[in-house]
Amino acid sequence: MAALAYTGGKREINYYFSVRSAKVLALGAVLLLTACHATSRRYRGGDTCEYLLSSGRFLGEKVWQPHSCMMHKYKNSEAKNCLVDKHVVFIGDSRIRQLFYSFIKLINPQVKEEGNKVSLQSKSTFVLQDFLWYPEVNGSMRQRIKSWTESSAAKPHIIVAGAATWSIKIHNGSNEALTQYKINITSIAPLLEKLAKTSDVYWVLQDPVYEDMLSESRKMITNEKIDAYNEAAVRILNSSSRNSKAKVKVFSVSKLIAQETIMKSTDGLHLPESSRDTNAMILMNVYCNKIMKPIDGSCCQPQPPLTLIQKLAFCFFTLSIIGYLIISLIHRNNYRKSKSCTDLESGEEKKPAISTPVSTLEMLLHSFCKLGLIMTYFYLCDRANLFMKENKFYTHSSFFIPIVYLLVLGVFYTENTKETKVLNREQTDEWKGWMQLVILIYHISGASTFLPVYMHIRVLVAAYLFQTGYGHFSYFWIKGDFGVYRVCQVLFRLNFLVVVLCIVMDRPYQFYYFVPLVTVWFMVIYATLAIWPQIVQKKANGNCLWHFGLLLKLICLLTCIYFLSYSQGAFEKIFSFWPLSKCFELNGNVYEWWFRWKLDRYVVFHGMLFAFVYLALQKRQMISEGKGDPLFSNRVSNVLLFISVVSFLAYSIWASSCKNKTECNELHPSVSVVQILAFVLIRNIPGYVRSMYSSFFAWFGKISLELFICQYHIWLAADTKGILVLIPGYPMFNVLVSTFIFVCVAHEISQITNDLAQIVVPKDNSTLLKRLLCVAGFFSGLHLFSAMQDQSRH
Repeated sequence: MAALAYTGGKREINYYFSVRSAKVLALGAVLLLTACHATSRRYRGGDTCEYLLSSGRFLGEKVWQPHSCMMHKYKNSEAKNCLVDKHVVFIGDSRIRQLFYSFIKLINPQVKEEGNKVSLQSKSTFVLQDFLWYPEVNGSMRQRIKSWTESSAAKPHIIVAGAATWSIKIHNGSNEALTQYKINITSIAPLLEKLAKTSDVYWVLQDPVYEDMLSESRKMITNEKIDAYNEAAVRILNSSSRNSKAKVKVFSVSKLIAQETIMKSTDGLHLPESSRDTNAMILMNVYCNKIMKPIDGSCCQPQPPLTLIQKLAFCFFTLSIIGYLIISLIHRNNYRKSKSCTDLESGEEKKPAISTPVSTLEMLLHSFCKLGLIMTYFYLCDRANLFMKENKFYTHSSFFIPIVYLLVLGVFYTENTKETKVLNREQTDEWKGWMQLVILIYHISGASTFLPVYMHIRVLVAAYLFQTGYGHFSYFWIKGDFGVYRVCQVLFRLNFLVVVLCIVMDRPYQFYYFVPLVTVWFMVIYATLAIWPQIVQKKANGNCLWHFGLLLKLICLLTCIYFLSYSQGAFEKIFSFWPLSKCFELNGNVYEWWFRWKLDRYVVFHGMLFAFVYLALQKRQMISEGKGDPLFSNRVSNVLLFISVVSFLAYSIWASSCKNKTECNELHPSVSVVQILAFVLIRNIPGYVRSMYSSFFAWFGKISLELFICQYHIWLAADTKGILVLIPGYPMFNVLVSTFIFVCVAHEISQITNDLAQIVVPKDNSTLLKRLLCVAGFFSGLHLFSAMQDQSRH
C-alpha cells in the first residue's frame, strides 16, 4: 500500500488512482472472503464447539490452537466461579482418572493424585467432582449411567466418560472383545443421549499409544486396535443421536494432542502432564465459555445480541446509504439532462457554463455511507461469528524478522525533506510511521510476553505523547490561537473514530485507552497555556520576563502531575464524577485509566519543555538548521552526539536486563525521556541525516492514529487478544491479505475523518456553538439509552 502511494507520490493524480485502485481491490477481497466464509458456515456448520472438540494444532510445544477460534486460559478463581454449585463426574479407566485430576487442579492446584475413586468438594464454592472407576464399557458402567437417568435427585451437570484399553488388554486384543464393546456401547448410547438433554455429556475417544514403550503386559494394545474401538464408538454414538436435539459430544481432540506428545509418555500408554492439562483446559472452555464469556475465549461463545444503540446506529447508516443513493441519482439525472441540451440552430452541443457543485449534504451522506460499510466490516470481523480467530503465539523470529524487513523498506524509500528544521513535519510523520509499524508487529506477534521488547515498546508509546506535548505547545506558542475552532478540530480528529466504534462495537471509551490519553493531555496543554496570563512567543519577544512566567506555569503543571501521581485517591475522585466517570471507567472503576496515565505521566511535560527550549534557541539563532549543516558547532555536535548514542544504548541495556515488569514500570516515567531525547538528537544533530526522511514510514505516519485504533478489530481480533483469520491454513498469506485490507480501511477512515471535520466543525463561532449544543444533546441521549440498556440487562 505504501509502495503504491510512493510510486505516485511525485504526481498527485497518479497517487490518487494508485490508492483508489488498492481500495477497490481491498473491497473486492472483503466481499469475496465474506461470501466464502458465509458459504462455509452454511454448509460445513459454524459451531466452534465442534472445532474445539475435534481439531487444532500446536503453536510451539505446549500451546494448543483450536481450529477457527480462541481458547481462554482459565485461572483458578474463574474456574471456581464457573463451576459453582455444579456436580462434575468422570467415569472410566486410568486415562480418564488422569484427565479428572488435571481438571480438578484447575480449581484446586493443591489436589494430590491418589486412589481409583475420588470425591472432592470445595466448601468455598460448592463444586462437587467425582471420579468413578469403571475401566470397561460393560454392564456395571451401564447400570451406573442408568441410575442417573432413573434417579429423581439432581443429575450431574457434566459427565465425562471413556474406556477401551482395559478391554483390549484383558481379552488380549481379541475380535470377540471388540464385538462385545460394540454391543455394550450400543446399550449405553441411548442412556447417554437421555442424560444429554439436561447435562453436558462427553465421550472421550482413546488416545494412541507409543508401542515401543509399552510393557510386555500391554503389548496387545496397538494403535490399530484403538482405531477400531474409536471408530465403533463414533459410529454408534453419532447414529444414536442423529435424530435427537440432545447430543453426546465426542471428545476426539485428545487424539490429535496425543499424536504429538505420546512420545514423551513415561509408559507409552498415559499422556504427559502438559497434554492432560491441555485436554482439561479444552473441557473447561467447552463448558465455561458460554457462562463466563471471556474476551479471549471465542470458542463455544454465541454471537452477542445487538444492543439498542447498535440497532440505532445500523438504522442511521442504512438511512445514510439510502439518502446518498437517492441524492446522487437525482444529481446524475440533472447532469445528463443538462449535457443533452443542444443548440437547435447550430446543431452543436451546449456545454453547461458551470458544473453542478456537490452539496454539503451529499458530501456528508457520502462520508457516512462509506463509514457505514466500513463499520459493517468491523462488526463482521470482531462481533459476528463469521471470520475465524486465533490465539497469539510469540517467537523471536515472528517479531524481529518483520522489523528488519520494514527497516530495509524504509531505508529504500528515502527522499530529501522540504525543510531542515528540527522535528519538521516530514520527520515527525516518519517517526510516527515507523513507531506505529513496530507497535503493530509487537501486538500481532504477542511480544508483550517478552519483557525487553515490552519495555522498548513503552518508550515508543511515550514518544507519541512526547510529540503531543511538543507539537501542541509549539502551535499555541507560535500561533497564539486559543480559539474554540482549533480545539474542536483537534478533539474531533482525535475522537471521531473512537466514538463511532464505542457505539458500533459496544465498547467503553476508555477501552481505546490511547485516544483518551492524548485527548486529556491536549486539554491539559491548552489549559496550561490559555489560562491567564496567556504567554505566547509574540508577547515574550518583547520582554524576557515572560519566559520566566511560562516556566512558572510549567513548574505548576509538573507539581500537579507529581501530586496526582502519588495520590491515587485524589486522581480517582476527580475522574469518578459524572460525566468524566462515563468516559474513563472500565469494568466499573477508573483504575485502568489511572494506570495508563501514571505510566507516562511526565513525558508530555518533557515534550513541552523541549519545545520551549528548542524554540528559544531557534529564536536567538543559537542553532544552525541549514541543509547539511550540523545543529551546533562541530565540537559541541560531536560531544552531544556521543552522549546521545551512549544514553540510547545505556537505556536499551537497562530495558533488556529488566526482570520484573512492575519495578521497571515504576522507573519508566522518569527514564523514558532519556532514550527519546537521545533519538531526537541523533536524528537531528547531523545535517545530512536531518535533511533526509523515509517517505515509506512518513506515509504510515499520516494515518498512525487510524492504524492504532483499527487494529483492535480488523487486524487483531477479540479486542486485540487474538488474531483475525481471513484465510485459514495459510498464516503468512492470511497476514498479508488482512494487513492489506486493514491499511486500506485505515487510510479511508483518515480521509473520511478529514472530510467530516471540514463539514461538522465550521469556522463561524455562532454556528459552532450551536453544533456543540447538538453534540451535548447527542451524548446525553446516548447516556440515556445506555442507562436503559444496562437496566434491561439487569
